[in-house]
Amino acid sequence: MNYDVAWKVVVYCEMATWAKTMKHLLDMTPGQLADWLVDQGHSKYRAGQIQEWLFQRGATTFADMTNLPKELREKLATTFSIMTSAVVAHDVSEDGSEKLLLQLTDRGQIECVLLRDDDIRRSICISTQVGCAMGCVFCASGLNGIDRNLTTGELVEQMLLLQRLLPAGERLSHVIVMGVGEPLANLAHLLPALQRASDTDGLNISARRITISTVGIPTAMRQLTERDARFQLAVSLHAPTDELRNQLVPVNRGTGIAAIMHEADRYFDRSGRRLTFEYVLLAGINDSPLHAEQLASLLAGRTAMLNLIPYNSVDGLPYQTPSANSTNAFRDILVAHQINVRLRRRKGDEINAACGQLRRRMGREQSES
Repeated sequence: MNYDVAWKVVVYCEMATWAKTMKHLLDMTPGQLADWLVDQGHSKYRAGQIQEWLFQRGATTFADMTNLPKELREKLATTFSIMTSAVVAHDVSEDGSEKLLLQLTDRGQIECVLLRDDDIRRSICISTQVGCAMGCVFCASGLNGIDRNLTTGELVEQMLLLQRLLPAGERLSHVIVMGVGEPLANLAHLLPALQRASDTDGLNISARRITISTVGIPTAMRQLTERDARFQLAVSLHAPTDELRNQLVPVNRGTGIAAIMHEADRYFDRSGRRLTFEYVLLAGINDSPLHAEQLASLLAGRTAMLNLIPYNSVDGLPYQTPSANSTNAFRDILVAHQINVRLRRRKGDEINAACGQLRRRMGREQSES
């Protein structure tokens, strides 16, 4: 770790000890904030002003909120924290992607990414847990297991920090919950955070432009359906049969593809949102013509999009990216079966954009320094 980063982390850790004694403002709903303001003798409309400073005007301290009474700003500053995480690494790719490694108050680390896809689309990918318990064998996120769920405030922080990377005149257009962790294992904190993303006084991002990615937890998928969520749902399959998926995604042993597909169908029936399925192509493992035929059979008749993702290699893991010929042949078989397929272009390779890679790289550098 270089000296500047090390110094920032030391200072941050001292500040974090103090911040732990305070409430996280971003954990509160607008209604809860309004109630607190009334209890303090202030008008409810001040909550709207605070939300505007946070989500539209990029305030980082309460002192920035100049249209609030000084007394209120001082009370807020001694009661709440706005940002509790520190940026310990910021990598920028030639394709415009930017990745942040954040250190939390308990020294856990998470990653989040800003993706620039064209002149308009500005997508962010956020994490939901410190580590991951799903055990996908090809993924860097869960190699060290799981520590904990992120709070609502920590989820919203990622969105705000990534938004601040945009120049004036640009705004976030999409949120993808596909970073470190299994989103549906943290629904209690995730759904309020996504509500702030979609609220008109929040980030004002349409629910149809917010995607939750999951390896498939049927009970949690059912909860999402019953809560009448209107977000896009992406299911990470990675294999067309239980036999192969049990090897690649061990949590599948307790669920099975049939139960996952059943709940995905129920979510589509309730929400009307077209399903998305994710399939990471691993050379010589799940990318054969037979696998393509089996996958086509599994998806037949469903209103769905299949994202094919050539594997992004992870140091220390044996899996490889398939050749372009193998990838194209796999896609062509699916297209021949009238499956809607999108071959996802890999972005941010040089900044370790795949989940968990930057965290692992920084961990190695710290241990070697």
